[in-house]
Amino acid sequence: MARAGRLVKPAVQELIRLTVVRRERLSPHWMRVTLGGAEIERFTPLGYDQWFRIFLPLGGDDGLERIPAKANKLFGYLRYLRIPDGMRPVMRNYTVRAYRPATAVAGAEIDVDFVLHGSDADGTAGPASRWAETCEPGENVVIIDEGLAFNPARGTDRVLLAADETGLPAVAGICASLPADASGIALVEVPSEDDALPFPHPAGLEVRWIVREGDEKPGTLALSALQHLRADEPPTPFHAYIVGEQALPTDARRHLVGERGLDKDLVSFCGYWRAGASSPTPKAQSAPPSEGHA
Repeated sequence: MARAGRLVKPAVQELIRLTVVRRERLSPHWMRVTLGGAEIERFTPLGYDQWFRIFLPLGGDDGLERIPAKANKLFGYLRYLRIPDGMRPVMRNYTVRAYRPATAVAGAEIDVDFVLHGSDADGTAGPASRWAETCEPGENVVIIDEGLAFNPARGTDRVLLAADETGLPAVAGICASLPADASGIALVEVPSEDDALPFPHPAGLEVRWIVREGDEKPGTLALSALQHLRADEPPTPFHAYIVGEQALPTDARRHLVGERGLDKDLVSFCGYWRAGASSPTPKAQSAPPSEGHA
């Protein structure tokens, strides 16, 4: 996953065991899975676009017990790959859509929104989509916190956000964390009108939904909308954040720096996934569609 260089890393990166609290179908292409219980008190919320690696027990809980402590690092990842096929958990990258601290009557919770690719019923869903559609309360997962990719200079209160559907949770998280007087524009591309899920944002930040119709490559319409913004949309100075299918952040950053003259340090970007490619998946758990960060 291609990322910008100035990341905000968490203080601690360790295996955190969580359980499924509930799941909720939000729209044709969105499933929300709420995690909590177990070791959630070890998770430190950072807001914005906080992301993590999640290990899904498609091979059963025995595979979760064999995840090495530093599975997100090179040598730990190589050890993870040695977990036998059929037992090895599927590892994917996801964003914290929302975090709720513990109260007197309920424990802390993390909402994770999964983009659904294909269908479990007809066998076209990828492993993460299939798990999100079928997981039940009490199922176990493991996560490793990875911190933030959104990293503007202190005091920045004007932003340009652009994403395909896989970046919607990150855009929503950023908007929830921005100061109330922040301003700017958010361009969010989704596969249908029903997938344009509203989210709280500062009054001065305009959300522009872009509905993808036909067979356009995800991110293409968001990129076009960004390239056709007026020179004063938003007024400079601003910090840009672009995420989604790899071509969107790559080409958008090139346009903002090369055509609009924006300093490259004012662009946070991340290629969550690449069309036609998929993350390594155990053969026993493979499925045709590509899946990426959400």
